[in-house]
Amino acid sequence: MIFKNSHWAKSIALIASVGVLSSCGLPRVGPNKREIFAGSVQRDGDAFIVSVNRRVTTATAVYPALGFSSAFLNAGQLGSDTIRPGDVLGLTIYENVEDGLLVPQGAPATVLDEVQVDGAGFIFVPYAGRIRAAGNSPEAVRRIIAEQLGSQTPDPQVLVRRVAGDGATVSVVGGVGGQGVYPIERPTRTLSAMLAQAGGLAIPQEVAQVTVSRGNMQEKVWFEDIYTHPRFDIALRDGDRILVEQDARAFTALGATGAQSRVDFDRQTISAIEAIALVGGLSTALADPTGVFVFRNEPEEIAEQVLGRSDLTGTQRMVYVLDLTRPTGMFEARDFAIRDGDTVYVTEAPYVQWQKTLSALTGATGAATTLASTANVTGN
Repeated sequence: MIFKNSHWAKSIALIASVGVLSSCGLPRVGPNKREIFAGSVQRDGDAFIVSVNRRVTTATAVYPALGFSSAFLNAGQLGSDTIRPGDVLGLTIYENVEDGLLVPQGAPATVLDEVQVDGAGFIFVPYAGRIRAAGNSPEAVRRIIAEQLGSQTPDPQVLVRRVAGDGATVSVVGGVGGQGVYPIERPTRTLSAMLAQAGGLAIPQEVAQVTVSRGNMQEKVWFEDIYTHPRFDIALRDGDRILVEQDARAFTALGATGAQSRVDFDRQTISAIEAIALVGGLSTALADPTGVFVFRNEPEEIAEQVLGRSDLTGTQRMVYVLDLTRPTGMFEARDFAIRDGDTVYVTEAPYVQWQKTLSALTGATGAATTLASTANVTGN
């Protein structure tokens, strides 16, 4: 009876071992290298698998091209006292004759308190006619009115002042200390000065982007580039809309890394080696340093450069392979640029799956032995 029970226990253990070895249900972080390569175009899959080298890093080093066009760069600074449509002006006119055109007899001057600049930018002054005010300073308007009246009354003296209206203004919203509408004054005629007036940044400056909308144009620049490249510190115009926002790019890290998560860009450019570091590096217990993959949908023109082809159509699925054990592997990972939407995946080392299999076998054999011992005791 004891012999039969022992034979029965060995049979159960054998069956359990075979079941574990034939099973594909062992836990793992994702596909292994063999499975990824099996999905390549070369093996009738739908993705191009490319080993990263210097040529590949150069062809794929594409970053967001932010900056202002000549339409923004060539705009001169706006005077803080420039008159705008809707402003209300006050005019005081002196004449050197007793019976003047506008000055009542016995009065030193005539005062026109509320002369509003119409939507087309003009004002009307008796005897001087329709005067272009918008775009001019009060001093320029004063000279124009004096010239127009000078042909009808000797040496008129004119004073022009802004009674109401803020003149040129811009709106600032987003990641700044104080959102609002601000006048373009002498200290705030440029983009950097206006951002400072609005309380500075309320988001990390390394990933801050500044968008300026002017009419039907909208252009964007990195905040840091305003100081790195002074030409981007553009002159502002009335009605400009300034939006400060944080860079929205991100990549996903999966597999045998210190953490598996979606990671926001914390700087303008991130390399593959930096991306791995941002999630805690490779897992020393799991990772295969020869199997670091970057999955990406690559635009047609870049894919053709990488593959040395000219017959592709549309966006291509690309899988870039980094082998950190190669003599140049770390340099290539340092130079390979991660882009928005990338998936960085690190495969498990081959021995890890063997270790899991052995652990499963050990557990199954132990369970079978325990079961056999229980049966043996019961049988006795």
